Formats: sequence, C-alpha cells, structure tokens
Amino acid sequence: MNLCHHSPQTSLSWRTLCLGALTVVWLMANLNLSHAQRVYDSHGRTMGRIEGERIYDSNGRTLGRVEGGHVYDASGRALGRIEGDRVYDASGRALGRIEGERLYSASGHLMGRIEGERLYDASGRTLGRTEGLRRMQTVVYFFFFM
Repeated sequence: MNLCHHSPQTSLSWRTLCLGALTVVWLMANLNLSHAQRVYDSHGRTMGRIEGERIYDSNGRTLGRVEGGHVYDASGRALGRIEGDRVYDASGRALGRIEGERLYSASGHLMGRIEGERLYDASGRTLGRTEGLRRMQTVVYFFFFM
C-alpha cells in the first residue's frame, strides 16, 4: 500500500502524524525530556543518575539535590553553587569556572572538559560519559559528586 496515493484526507492525517512524531523527537533532543539521565564511569558502569532536582548513586541512594543553582548533599547541607560560568563552594570560595567545553580550577588550571556526552580529565583520559544530561547537570556532577 502506497500512502502517498491515498485521498487528500488520508494524506493529511499521515502528514499530521509524521509531524507530530518529528515534533516529539525534536523536543526530546532539544529540551532534554528524556528520562534516562545517567552518569557512567570510564568502564561503562553506572555511577549515578539525575531525576529532576535529585542526584542518586548507582544503588538509588540520594546523593544530593540542586535548587536554583545551589547544590546540597543528601542531608541538606550546602555544598556550593553555580552562578553563570563560575562554581563556588559552600563558603563562597571559587572552585572553578566553565569556558565553553573546558572546566578550570579557581587558579586557572585545566581540570577537564566536556565533549558532547563524554567527560575527560586535564590529560585527556576519559572519566566517563553522561546520557541525557544538560551541560549544567554534567558540571554539577563533575564538581560536586565525582
């Protein structure tokens, strides 16, 4: 059966269905609506996951949460915050900064980089990869939970 040669009404329905499916794919790719938000080590083992504001280890235990740029451990103690391209500890001291895909320490030394879903240390060794995380979620995991 060739769907292109059906009546205009059927073709319109088929086009609408295809556009709807493409819209969902675009939204998942661009708005990060995927439920699989995981962090893997360099050997492919699951290190943890992020669901909404909560950060979990590989066994499902809560490691912490992020609220409005502030990062907390599982007991609610402040670990730090992210403001723009800067990362600070709980006392307000600079931990580092983000420049493009590179992560630098407060003293300006390269700590690592994010390329797509891969995390690398300063010497280029693979630290792991992420799946479905936005860039800021990856930075939070890198600075506070690795």
